[in-house]
Amino acid sequence: MKVSVIGTGYVGLVSGVCLSEKGHNVVCVDVDKEKVEKINSGIPPIYERDLEELLRKNINLNLKADTDLFKAVMETEISLISVGTPFNGDKIDLSFIEMVSGDIGKALKEKKAYHMVVVKSTVVPGTTDEVVLPILEKFSGKKAGIDFGIGMNPEFLREGEAVQDFMSPDRIVMGAIDKKALGYLEELYRPFNNVDKLRTNNKTAEMIKYTSNSLLATMISFSNEIANLCAVIGDIDVVDVMRGVHMDNRLSPIMPNGKRITPSITTYIEAGCGFGGSCFPKDVKALIAHGKQKGRPMLLLDAVIQVNQEQPLQVVDMLKKHFPSLKGIRIAILGLAFKPDTTDMRESPAIPIVKELLTQGAGIQAYDPVASAEAKKIFTDYQIQYCDTLHQTVDNVQAVVLLTRWEEFSKIPSLLADLETQPLFVDGRRMLDKELIARYEGIGL
Repeated sequence: MKVSVIGTGYVGLVSGVCLSEKGHNVVCVDVDKEKVEKINSGIPPIYERDLEELLRKNINLNLKADTDLFKAVMETEISLISVGTPFNGDKIDLSFIEMVSGDIGKALKEKKAYHMVVVKSTVVPGTTDEVVLPILEKFSGKKAGIDFGIGMNPEFLREGEAVQDFMSPDRIVMGAIDKKALGYLEELYRPFNNVDKLRTNNKTAEMIKYTSNSLLATMISFSNEIANLCAVIGDIDVVDVMRGVHMDNRLSPIMPNGKRITPSITTYIEAGCGFGGSCFPKDVKALIAHGKQKGRPMLLLDAVIQVNQEQPLQVVDMLKKHFPSLKGIRIAILGLAFKPDTTDMRESPAIPIVKELLTQGAGIQAYDPVASAEAKKIFTDYQIQYCDTLHQTVDNVQAVVLLTRWEEFSKIPSLLADLETQPLFVDGRRMLDKELIARYEGIGL
C-alpha cells in the first residue's frame, strides 16, 4: 500500500520505518524541516534500538520523509495520524490532532479517490468519532463512510523495544467506522502473520490503549506500595515477597515438563523508584480526567498516580538514614532515562530525585549510556557533573544511587569492590544482588 504517516516522533517514525520494511511504500510527514532532512539522510532523530539500521536500509527505496502533507495525502491510500497528545493538567491537548485533521481534510477536498484516515495517536474514547471525523468532513466537504474512511489503530510499543514490538506484535487492534474502512486496515496489516487481530469500533480501540497502560501502571504502584510497607515493618525483603507471588501458577505457569515459564509481565510487579516515560503518567492522568468529565471518579487510578508521585523520594529517605544532612555529600547517579535503551527522560524518576538532592546541598556526578545530552536540556539551572564512564562516576563519592536498569550497571559490584572506601549503594530498581555489595540499601528492604 501507499502510506503516509503524519508526525515523525517516537510512534510515527517507528511505524513508518517498520511498515516500509514490511513492503509498503511510506512517506513520513513532519513540519520540522531539519528532522525531515535527517531522516532522508538515514539519521533517526530519536534513539531506538535497531531503528537506524532499518531506516538506512529502506530510505530512498520505499521510504522517504517530506514536509508536504497535502502532497503526501494526495499520493497515498491511507494516512496514519501520529502526532503528540500531551496532558495539560485538565485533559489531553488535541491541538496537534485538530490541526492535522484540518490539513488532511483540505487535501481530501481536492482528492477524487477514497482515502483512509487512521488515528494512531493515543486519544481518549470518542476523539476519533467526535473530534477528528467532524473536522475531516468540515474541511473536505465530504462524508465519512462514503468519500473517505476513518479508523483508530492504537500502538503498543515499549520504548527500547519498539522496533521488535512493531515487527512482531502480540496484538493488532483495528478500529473502524465500517467494513470498507476496516478493509484498508486489514490490507495494511496483511504482512503481519500469526498475530491476534482484534476488529472493533473506534471508541473501543481508544479505550483498549488506555486500559492497557493503566493496568500496567497500577501493577507498578501496587508493588511499590507493598515495598514501602515491607521497609517499615522490617526483616522483610520485597524481592523475596514478589518472588513468592510470582510462583503463583496463574502468573508463572509450570509446563508439563516441570519447567516454569516467567512471563515478562511479572517485571511490572517488581518494586522500584516509580514509573515514568511518555505514556504511563500521561495516559493514567488523562483517563482520570476523562472519567471525572463523564461523572465517574477513577478512585483506584487516583491512588496509582499518588503512589507514583511519592515513590522517587523513597530514594532520598534511604540516603538520609545514613547522612542526616546531605549538604556536601558527593553522590553518583546511575541512570537518567526513565528506562534502559532509550534517551527518553519524560517523567523520569531521576528528575525529582536529582533536584531534591541538589536542593539539599548534595554534589551530583551522573552517568547514563545515552541520555546525558537529554538530561542537560532538563537540568539547565543545576550544577551536575556528567561522567563519560561508569568507573569515573563511582570514583570518589560517598553514595551511589542506581535509578535505571541499564545492563552495564551489572558491573557495579566488582567496581565497588575495588574501591578502598566503600560508598553507600542505594538500589532504586532492586537490580543487583544485595549480598554482593558491602553497604547496600534498596527499595522495599
